[in-house]
Amino acid sequence: MAALIKKNIKIWEGKNGPLLIAEIGGNHEGNFTYAKKLLKLAIESNVDIVKFQIYRGSNLVNRKISPDRYFHFKKFELSKKQHLYLADQCKESSVKYLASVWNLEDLKWINTKLDYFKVGSGDLTAFELLDGICKYKKPIILSTGLSSLLEIKKTLNFIKSRNSFYKNKKNISLLQCTSCYPTNSNEVNLNVIKNLKKLGYVTGYSHHHKDLYPLEIAYIYGARIFEFHFTDTRLNKTFRDHKISLTQKDVLSFIKKIKKIDLLSGNYKKSPTINEVLSENIFTFRRGVYLKKRLKKNQIIKRDNLISLRPLVKGGITSDKYFSLINKRVKKDLKSLEILKKSDLS
Repeated sequence: MAALIKKNIKIWEGKNGPLLIAEIGGNHEGNFTYAKKLLKLAIESNVDIVKFQIYRGSNLVNRKISPDRYFHFKKFELSKKQHLYLADQCKESSVKYLASVWNLEDLKWINTKLDYFKVGSGDLTAFELLDGICKYKKPIILSTGLSSLLEIKKTLNFIKSRNSFYKNKKNISLLQCTSCYPTNSNEVNLNVIKNLKKLGYVTGYSHHHKDLYPLEIAYIYGARIFEFHFTDTRLNKTFRDHKISLTQKDVLSFIKKIKKIDLLSGNYKKSPTINEVLSENIFTFRRGVYLKKRLKKNQIIKRDNLISLRPLVKGGITSDKYFSLINKRVKKDLKSLEILKKSDLS
């Protein structure tokens, strides 16, 4: 069991610290040549995972009720053969392939290419699909857009009820997500990351904002999985997802910022740093206790005999001992501004 937990903790880690998922999704717009181009760029962006979406319009949208939406998804479909090719290209490049699988039939042929399943926000309440996913006993990444905390808990309970594998919280991760493209700044709600973490699951952030800084804030707030849409350029694009996508340059910039944040965050332990000690600032910035005037042997120290001044000299008495020196007796004659030592007092 210990080995399993260790393995599952590692699966949520990336080579740059957090797990970075470049979501090409539908940005290929049904063009396989373009999909391969975007895949190559994403792989070169130093991400951990490249993600697509597997769907068929006929299994996703009611054609009679929403024909426009049906034809949109129909146009953006890639074939089974094409998805398998993309998955193999990822493996050859030592990058993981991932896909949101939006129907049960496609789970059967793609699951061998997946280390985990990604459930999009729209399917958080799709219990039929979740039931099918749970049978494969692979870690699940669950986006939480559109949902309340109560709905999230209900879905988590359902997942755990379908397979005991998911009673181990390390086998599920939660992504804070707002399912609007683009997301308004006042609806990104990054504080939810802290709330989701209280549930005990690895928590991340699915990004749909036009700017990059929510990613940085999310990392500071404790997000350890990042899913962001990926494109070659946002210029002259009409499909909405391009407009909230990161480019290769953006991803590489974010990775640099992650490392900078880690560097600046430092240690949890509070203690003098190496350079505070080496520079001797630990002494020169602090005060020691000195005599204001000369005292003769056996005289009693009064408050008006003492002054706290920089620097604190090695072997001297620190100024936090100031009040403990009052009414002490000096063992020998001492001059004004002479360093006080414990050995001088009784």
